Amino acid sequence: MSTNTADLVLPELASLVRPRGPQWSPDGLRDLVTRVAGHHDTLLDLVRFSSPRRWWARLALTEEVEVWLLSWLPGQHTEPHDHGGASGAFAVVLGELSETYRYPRGPVAHRTHDTGSAIGFGAGRAHQVWNTGLAKAATVHAYSPPLVPTREYASLLDIPDHIPPLPPRRSLEELSKEPVEP
Repeated sequence: MSTNTADLVLPELASLVRPRGPQWSPDGLRDLVTRVAGHHDTLLDLVRFSSPRRWWARLALTEEVEVWLLSWLPGQHTEPHDHGGASGAFAVVLGELSETYRYPRGPVAHRTHDTGSAIGFGAGRAHQVWNTGLAKAATVHAYSPPLVPTREYASLLDIPDHIPPLPPRRSLEELSKEPVEP
């Protein structure tokens, strides 16, 4: 397993991301981000806020799962995107985020996530996340399988009726070479 310096700050992270199978479930990912987010004081010491681009740091990477810490200044957001067929989860460590999301062939829906909330989602979900509040926000994200490229859309109405299948599994050595934006 390869992780970055966050392991030094969160030593139990290595045991939390131990192998479970070829792919984690949305519920398992939600439980993971909830447990990691429970270390909010440590995470808030790690997080940085930057503009114009959001800040992020990878906390862990294995062949099965990746974990990220992200920051959101007021007004910062993602473009509408999916996670390339990967399942995911996020937990709010600080602040509040708005999310608009859609599954293929489903309606567009909206949720607000505040400090302490966490969700897990399946492979077909596309969403757009933004900090619409006046305060800073921070989140912990996890995806399985790791480092699957996201696809951006002009609008959530543009997501296809079927999300293409996942790419073939890759080794940790291959995964470690790829810098990506979560």
